[in-house]
Amino acid sequence: MTLFKKLLGVGLFLALVLVLVPWLIERSGRWDFYYTLTSVALLSIASAGVWLTFYIGRINIGQGAYALVGGYVSAILVTQAGMNFWLTLPLAGLFCALLSVLIGLPILRLRGVYFAMVTLVLTEVVRLTALALPITNGARGIVNIPLPTELSLFGLTLIPDFGTLANPKLAFYLAAVIMMILSYAVLYRIVHSRLGHLCRSLQQNEELAASIGVNITYLRILAYSISSFFGGIAGASFVNISQSIYPSSFQVVDSVNFMLNCFLGGLGYVFGPMLGTLLLYFGWDLLFTTGKYQLLIYSSLLILLMLVLPNGLLSLRLSRKAKQPAQASPDKQPSGATP
Repeated sequence: MTLFKKLLGVGLFLALVLVLVPWLIERSGRWDFYYTLTSVALLSIASAGVWLTFYIGRINIGQGAYALVGGYVSAILVTQAGMNFWLTLPLAGLFCALLSVLIGLPILRLRGVYFAMVTLVLTEVVRLTALALPITNGARGIVNIPLPTELSLFGLTLIPDFGTLANPKLAFYLAAVIMMILSYAVLYRIVHSRLGHLCRSLQQNEELAASIGVNITYLRILAYSISSFFGGIAGASFVNISQSIYPSSFQVVDSVNFMLNCFLGGLGYVFGPMLGTLLLYFGWDLLFTTGKYQLLIYSSLLILLMLVLPNGLLSLRLSRKAKQPAQASPDKQPSGATP
């Protein structure tokens, strides 16, 4: 019965994002919603990577650095090497993953606020590097990035040329949503596998995990590289949609927002970052009418929500299992990072 409920939930979600939402936008004529929802889908992918580092007990405030690196890698390969965007997408993610291994080897030894501060500085370091390197064109950035071209295999068109489509905004939306679904499916599978259980042991007690033979260094690097891969592909996709990239495309505030998305949705739930990204993105826009009080109201609401719901909005789920403390939901994981 539980499997049936999960399949039903997945089916309803797919029907909502792939069928109902495009139909409602087409009926309303609000084409700008496509860009908004596409942005939410891509930012939630980057937030999913941050959630994974929380899962191993690390507070990651540097995801914006990998999103910026991934964006530049894709933009350079498309504009200067003439490569198909869809081929640059995994390359951007892999480049960020390899970079994270080099960076993560020394800094993942740190914990709590020390690791958080180092990752916070990382975003600014990448921004300054992008300003200085000739290949990134400095402050001028890279502009006029072409739309994704056709991707074919053995003469069979897998993805059409976005430039020839009547509604490329819809194509971008569908591509972003499919990427988001695949990313969270991978994240869910990792968490509910043997690897996920080992990563969970790092969150609870690294010394104890090491004493029973768990290779904690390998797990930390692996989780951090997967997290950075998510950030890289999200940044590459976001840049291709906007068709430009600058050193300021992803800043420290973006890294903080990725972290807040995880807190708001729920650190104890795999799909928490998805919900958190949706609410924070739309919440900020809805408060635009308050003018100079926008930031004050926004931050006050966030503090209030974290005080009232420390485990995130998904902890509001009311079920029999939630009412019985001795029985834990299979979808729920321990929340919080090691201080």
